[in-house]
Amino acid sequence: MLTIVCRLYDAYADASRVILLLEVASVPLSDVSLISNNCDTWYRGPAGSNVVPLRKQDQRSSSGRKIEGAAIGAAIGATAATAASLVTILAVPGVGPVVGAGWLATMLGGMAVGGATGGLLGALTNAGINEEDAQVLVEGVRRGGTLVTTRVPQRDAPRIEALMSRNGVDLRERSEIYRKAGWLAFDPNAPPYTADQVRCERALHAR
Repeated sequence: MLTIVCRLYDAYADASRVILLLEVASVPLSDVSLISNNCDTWYRGPAGSNVVPLRKQDQRSSSGRKIEGAAIGAAIGATAATAASLVTILAVPGVGPVVGAGWLATMLGGMAVGGATGGLLGALTNAGINEEDAQVLVEGVRRGGTLVTTRVPQRDAPRIEALMSRNGVDLRERSEIYRKAGWLAFDPNAPPYTADQVRCERALHAR
């Protein structure tokens, strides 16, 4: 039985390092996903395109053969990602533009295409994340953060949780900070943060 482990990171670089650590820890990259705020357009895909193929590490012809591996291109960094998957730029209600890769991004994109409601909050709760944590996770992405979500066997969850907690946000602590500033819950109808607001939020929590 698979269980879901989620962590929020204020810096994309921290999320990138964690995904590489997951790969080293033999977590199948098909079970790893990343969603990162892109309100400041730190990631730009090719002109006129909102779906960006990953940089292939070992690409073979399509005649019955397959792509062995893939990694998010140099514009994003050295983060490993699911073989033959795509980096997708999505507009998420209440969050704004995000860069996504992996299974959660695919789920989120499918919800958008299918007209389903719920956005990122719905995708997380549908995946089994309790709503209280999901609210803070989505608000964290809205404010400039990066979310890494991993599916692992239940027996491996403690080990993976410890690994992913490196430089991860303490959700209880972050929830208290948000609430002291008047935040009650994620609002899908709220305007997305501007690039300046995202930069300020990231600076506020910089280590």
